[in-house]
Amino acid sequence: MLSASHVLRVQRVAVSRGKRTLHDLVTLPGRKPIISSGTPGYSAVSGHVVTVFGCTGFLGRYLVSKLARMGTQVIVPYREEDEKRHLKPMGDLGQIVSMEWDIRNDEQIAECLRHSDIVYNLVGRQYETKNFKYSDVHVSGAERIAKIAAQAGVPRLVHVSHLNASTSSPSHFYRTKAEGEERVRDAFPAATIVRPGQMYGCEDKFLNNMASWPIWWKLNHGETKIRPVHVMDVAQALTNLMTIPQIPGTISLPGPRTLTTEYLLDMVSSLTYTPPSSAPVLPKSIALALAKVAQAPWWPLISPDEVERRYIDDVDVPGDWETVGVTPDEIENHAITYLRRYRSAENFVRPVVFPARSS
Repeated sequence: MLSASHVLRVQRVAVSRGKRTLHDLVTLPGRKPIISSGTPGYSAVSGHVVTVFGCTGFLGRYLVSKLARMGTQVIVPYREEDEKRHLKPMGDLGQIVSMEWDIRNDEQIAECLRHSDIVYNLVGRQYETKNFKYSDVHVSGAERIAKIAAQAGVPRLVHVSHLNASTSSPSHFYRTKAEGEERVRDAFPAATIVRPGQMYGCEDKFLNNMASWPIWWKLNHGETKIRPVHVMDVAQALTNLMTIPQIPGTISLPGPRTLTTEYLLDMVSSLTYTPPSSAPVLPKSIALALAKVAQAPWWPLISPDEVERRYIDDVDVPGDWETVGVTPDEIENHAITYLRRYRSAENFVRPVVFPARSS
């Protein structure tokens, strides 16, 4: 299988010689031929039109950036004007197209995807609100997007779920993720289901949360097993799906290693040069009670379901990284980039020291 980098090299050689290659023409059933032009890159025209639902979220911004950098026209559905402003400079003039949408509005969804040859659904909620429950987003919303995509004749649909999605999970979040997968398959049988593990990056709620609120990660005495994966690796995997043949079924994208939350907390403490948290380990019953009280303010705090997830190990399944042409990187290679901001001024440039790895 040709890698994305190899395809780009072939295209560059062809452009330099003033000739087109087979890679410049892609035909899809029921769609106009996709013809690329120009030297591959930001100012090229890949010929693809892609819709990314959930583009304003953590993973979405990186996916949009990688797609636009290839010269792809990206439709970016948004709910609030200010949430999508940072996406505009990611592509060349006219390549980032903003469209207002609501997950309950069929007409707006259809308008967002009717010209696209591939649709990504990255929409998800870490906590429930009075307007959107887990089932509204992960189940009903996912099913609605899949049905409308099928009716519009969209050739490909990529639905992003979670590594721990399971109908028997004690977490409502994971259960609705699994139910959403089933609804998507029923509505769009050829859909590709992607299951990434816990993602980390600049704007994450993982490493940043550990540095700010370590007490909530000490639950279960730090024994919960996590397989963290870099958000850039997941974004690259999703981007590569556009250039390889359709893959119906499920693709699992866990991190390269299984780590305990105790090890991760030690790593965060070592990188930030802050002493380990001296807060006691909260019993689960007390943590759940505090999380219920935390639902009173209007701004998002920890939810009872998030507490439940702190006790659930990531599933032990092999990764499908070779299928998408990506080699996942270790968290130690990137953590300092995102955690240096939590150091004091005198420790800002001190060298990195990692704790001993967990077994």
